[in-house]
Amino acid sequence: MREHARVGGGPVPDRGDGLPELMDRVARGDQEAFAGVFDRVSGPVLGVVRSVLRDPAQSEEVAQEVMVDLWRSAARYRPDRGSVLNWALTLAHRRAVDRVRSEQAASDRARRVALLDHSPAYDEVTEEVESRLDRERVRRCLRGLTERQRQSVTLAYYRGLTYREVAELLSLPLGTVKTRMRDGLIRLRDCLGVTA
Repeated sequence: MREHARVGGGPVPDRGDGLPELMDRVARGDQEAFAGVFDRVSGPVLGVVRSVLRDPAQSEEVAQEVMVDLWRSAARYRPDRGSVLNWALTLAHRRAVDRVRSEQAASDRARRVALLDHSPAYDEVTEEVESRLDRERVRRCLRGLTERQRQSVTLAYYRGLTYREVAELLSLPLGTVKTRMRDGLIRLRDCLGVTA
């Protein structure tokens, strides 16, 4: 009995179950052969996907996508590289991991957008500084900054974010944010006539 490695576990024996022959027929467009492949591999595929995603609805959706992939890519199956089940489980694991990464990226984007949406408006920033400096001078000096400098300074000094948080929020290297803030603060200091 030949054995092949299985995603996330031990070997899966090639039981001579006819799956390679069915895949050959599927590659030629045989829908009945695909029904046979589906019956034999859809359960294990769903199991692998569920072990990665945990969410039953998403798991079923991804497992369905894997089965469509099997149908579409049946001609690429090579029996000398492993069993049909091993190939299907590998596709399932990859697709599930891709879904996790996609969901995480979407969540990260949503978090960044939410933080940017809650940034204080320009007027709120000037009102906070107003108690120490003349309102018009501060506005004029802030307008003298580049948009990128103003955004970095606002997030750091008026929202209380660290340099690293500002860099992450703006998707910029930390050194770039530090340079923008340093240059912006120097310009503000010079514009307001503050001595170091």
